[in-house]
Amino acid sequence: MGQTITEKIFSEHVGKKVYAGEIVRSPIDMVIGNDITTPISIRAFEEGGFKKLANPDGFAIVLDHFIPAKDIASANQAKISRDFALKYNLKNFFDEKDMGIEHALLPEKGLVIPGDVIIGADSHTCTHGALGAFSTGMGSTDISFGMITGGNWFKVPESIKVVFNGRPSKYVTGKDLILEIIRILGVDGALYKALEFTGDTIKYLSMDDRFSLCNMAIEAGAKNGIVAYDEITKEFLDSRDSLRAEPKIHYSDEDAVYCQEIVIDVEKLEPVIAYPYLPSNGHSVSQAVKDDIKVDQVFIGSCTNGRLSDFKVAAEILKDKKVARHVRLILTPGTQKILREATKLGYIDTLVDAGAVVSNPTCGACLGGYMGILGDNEVCISTTNRNFVGRMGSRSSKIYLANSAVAAASAISGYITDPRSL
Repeated sequence: MGQTITEKIFSEHVGKKVYAGEIVRSPIDMVIGNDITTPISIRAFEEGGFKKLANPDGFAIVLDHFIPAKDIASANQAKISRDFALKYNLKNFFDEKDMGIEHALLPEKGLVIPGDVIIGADSHTCTHGALGAFSTGMGSTDISFGMITGGNWFKVPESIKVVFNGRPSKYVTGKDLILEIIRILGVDGALYKALEFTGDTIKYLSMDDRFSLCNMAIEAGAKNGIVAYDEITKEFLDSRDSLRAEPKIHYSDEDAVYCQEIVIDVEKLEPVIAYPYLPSNGHSVSQAVKDDIKVDQVFIGSCTNGRLSDFKVAAEILKDKKVARHVRLILTPGTQKILREATKLGYIDTLVDAGAVVSNPTCGACLGGYMGILGDNEVCISTTNRNFVGRMGSRSSKIYLANSAVAAASAISGYITDPRSL
């Protein structure tokens, strides 16, 4: 019987053929923690009396949520991780000196590799499946177990085959493809399943699009999202300064078994807007325009859409234009390198000239952590991944999820706007 790419990754790691539904103990290639979740893992590690990490070079801590510290509590949280990193001389520790949002920074650093098994104490760890790896979020105690043993237990997930056909039209991105999938499946339609993204559309998707696509697999309840290695993956990896390890490339067999197949004609798809209060509440941008939705804030950033291509399209749309008087436009690059590249290419000047404010790399506004908090009854159109009640501030505020082109166009008009109309 044929295997899916996810089954093959686990088979390679455990040394025998395994299939969906089997419980396996697998080695882990990269364990990821951040400033919110790592202190819990460290506490469990230390309370257990452990003195040694199983794989120090396969453990990364990225301080990205509340950094630079917004208050005493977040400063103390960060200190726990800093002290631990210094004590164990961690190679892959990232704070203000080389900061970034973990799911943008680690691929940039060449630390996540095709064929890896990756876990992180952050639900959007599934982002790294864009590189042909199995990558999933786990709890902080699971992370501690990975720190101690170098492995963990997994139930090999069934796979849903998602077939995207056709070339995306202008301003239709990986964000729109995943919002459409979540609209179809709902927030739990892929519960503990792998979303395997295939079809001839994939060759038109940049790595930035693929990261967005896999990032939001969790919003459909999926265990992981994954895209097979191809020339675009190779080009991305070849452009890294170095790679943590050699890629291990896997492809699904033609006779692999899937629990479901979804086929989408991408050529008919227009930008998708997720209305409050669920990522599955998807509507076309045409419908959103008809609904005449006024916005108070526009946010472009996060581990979903804080990459160079997001700033490029926003700068193209906002060039020689101004943000509406009643609108706040906040831009958060995913990493320092993205910020520097966007500056070098002139995107930052263009965006600031238009009336935007640019922050340091941080998760900040996405989770209502700090910067960009919404007040009572305010409306935000955001390139982030979640729009739950109170996600970015007041429980009476509303968040509409969209791609960066829609967000930039909306900043100009002050209403949710179709960028194709500009």
